[in-house]
Parts: sequence; C-alpha cells; structure tokens
Amino acid sequence: MRQPLEYIFPDPPMGIDPKALDQSRIPRHVAVIMDGNGRWAKKRALNRLRGHKAGIEAVRETIRCANDCGVDYLTIYSFSTENWKRPKEEVSGLMELFAKTMLAEVDGLHEEHVRVRTIGDLSMLPKETRDAFDAAWEKTRNNDGMTLVVAVNYGSRQEMMNAAQAYADAAIAAHEKGEELVLTEELFEQGLDTADIPDPDLLIRTSGEMRISNFLLWQIAYSEFVCTDVLWPDFNRYDFLKALLEFQSRDRRFGAVYASRLCERMPRRILALPRSLRNFPRSSFLVKKSVLPR
Repeated sequence: MRQPLEYIFPDPPMGIDPKALDQSRIPRHVAVIMDGNGRWAKKRALNRLRGHKAGIEAVRETIRCANDCGVDYLTIYSFSTENWKRPKEEVSGLMELFAKTMLAEVDGLHEEHVRVRTIGDLSMLPKETRDAFDAAWEKTRNNDGMTLVVAVNYGSRQEMMNAAQAYADAAIAAHEKGEELVLTEELFEQGLDTADIPDPDLLIRTSGEMRISNFLLWQIAYSEFVCTDVLWPDFNRYDFLKALLEFQSRDRRFGAVYASRLCERMPRRILALPRSLRNFPRSSFLVKKSVLPR
C-alpha cells in the first residue's frame, strides 16, 4: 500500500535523499538473501540463534518498507535445503522461531493487506512450523496488497529438477495419446514453485557475500543485483532505500540496446532519420544485440 516518501523515510541519514526515489519506477518484485545473522551474533559473543532472533526486526522493517513503497512481491530467503547441515540445535531453534514469528505477525500483515505464501518443500518441516505457515496462507490468501513469499526449505536446483520431472511426466502422457508436448520456457515455468509470480527485478544480498546460494536460479536471469556489507540484523529501511536508488540508476536492457546507444557507434549519415520518424518513442527503436555491427 503505497505511502508518501516523507512517511516512509522520515529521518534519512546524511547523504541519502528519499526524494530522489522515483515512485513510478519501484521494482515490482524484490528478492532478498538475508545473510549475516551468525556473524552479527559472533561479533557480540552471542550464539547464532540470537543473531537469527535479531534478524526478525530487520524482516519486519523490510516488509513494512517494501509494502509502503509499492513493491508487489517481496521474496525472503529464510531457510535453504542446504541449511539442514547446520548444528541440530540451531535448526530446531530456527523452526521454532519461524512458527512463533509467523503466528505473532500474521494479524498485523493481514491488517496491511499483505498476502503470505511460501515456496519450497514444507513437508520436511516440523508440524508446528508447517501449520503456522499454512494458517498464515489461509488467513491472508484473499488479500490484495503485497505478496510476501517466504522461501523455506527451498533450493533452486531441486525446484528445477521437479519442473523437469513434471514436464517429462506430461510429455510421456501426451506421447501415449499420440500427441507431442513441445518444451517451452512458459511450459517449464509452470512446474516451478514461482509459476504465478513475476521474476524478481531486484535481488539484494546482505553481509558482503557475492554468491547466489542456490536461490531462484531460473528466475533471476535478468534481475539487478545489489550487494551490501551490512549484516542482516542491522539492515534497515534506509539500506533498502539505497538498494532501490541503485536499482533505478541501472540501465535494464534485457539483452538489447536502445537506439540512443546504438547511434554513438554509427556514421552520422545513417542517423539522418526522416522527419516522420523523429518523434517516435525510444522504445520503438529497441534492437537486439545480435544484429549490431561488431
């Protein structure tokens, strides 16, 4: 639910101007790899679970800020399929934290018209945790505000394997009927957990790490990446603002270039357009890189 910039960012630190944010160009889908809870705790001589608990406030802040800015989808990477390798006490503590947090937050999210859903294999989660996510979905599924996507027990490689298997099963069934099922990107995407969710426009990773960690490998093909050294528990709305401003400074071309850039590489005589074409919008001159002269 979009709010005025002065409401969202009431006390900006020096050097950050919220008015520079163009609210007509807010990314529709923001994905976040929330990293650094363990290092935050270690710096304070605390156990890792204390870091995860501290990170909950950063989650609240990010959800609230994204919703106020007008983001349609916010995906947070909460627990990967590889995270089961962590110490048993940390994993069990995280599962309990997920359940308690979701139950405590769902009413507030519902009041803000946020819809909560998950991606990943919930079948392996403890019943209490699974029930908490299911209850959040049931309560908020009809909301029309921002969709909060919680990636829990999620791994992108497994997701793509599941999609490939779904296609193979459908292709075999079609073949048995004497039909052919041609694989396309659209058909493959129907087998992904994110089948009805647009691809992320912006991917944020905290704690200074420069890796994807098996997160949305298919979906982030053309996402803009913003990495910050801030540890996740310290991440706040102004760090989110910095990421949005960086996103808006990027020139997203999706494998193509605009004529204005192409013109810099062409002889002047080629650029003499007929008068009838001079007022065409720039988007009319979008061309594929593959056709450009080298």
